Amino acid sequence: MSVWKWYAKAPLAARAAFAFVITASFLAVPALFDTAVYHAVYHKDIYALDWARLLRVQGFLPTWWIVALAMWLVEREQDAARAARRAWLLAASPALAGLLCEVLKLVIRRERPAPFDGEWIFRPFSEHPWSTGGLATPSSHTMVAFGAATMLARLFPRARWVFYGLAWGCGATRVLDRAHFFSDVTFGAILGWAVAWGLWIEWGHRAPSPAPVAA
Repeated sequence: MSVWKWYAKAPLAARAAFAFVITASFLAVPALFDTAVYHAVYHKDIYALDWARLLRVQGFLPTWWIVALAMWLVEREQDAARAARRAWLLAASPALAGLLCEVLKLVIRRERPAPFDGEWIFRPFSEHPWSTGGLATPSSHTMVAFGAATMLARLFPRARWVFYGLAWGCGATRVLDRAHFFSDVTFGAILGWAVAWGLWIEWGHRAPSPAPVAA
């Protein structure tokens, strides 16, 4: 039995413990390289480039609501209920990932790297306790992008590497722009993946992939 099959069938407590260990490693291990990556990797005015803007928009939540709407419009004539479930999964996954990200930012409270030249600075809880503006960990663009990419990979598995490639590209631009530490992006990636995978485990079986079309 593969690890992921075990994970899908394991009790909730076991899945939670496994997810915590994996998720923590995606923050702690990359964090060892945060300062080095910050000083070694930088592209000034990266978002002046068309390809970088394309990648960044993968982390813009309304992008996926529009895609979910388009998918529902295309698929509803074949099976309206199934189309609605699939569209709901695609709309909900990045939305929940983005919401979790905002909560975690308020808890972790690590500032963005650029204003402090790559140093780790944590905002006191007494300072703007309910504002995520200027907070970095995890990367919200990356979490939203991976929440969407992971769900799309389940809905359209043949194109999964296209979706994951775009999501990683989104995260890479955030590091190149010095808007986030390297660990902000890796942490956001695994969390976005986990949110989507959790939704799929609970509700994805109700929205099967399209049946093959006969030649």
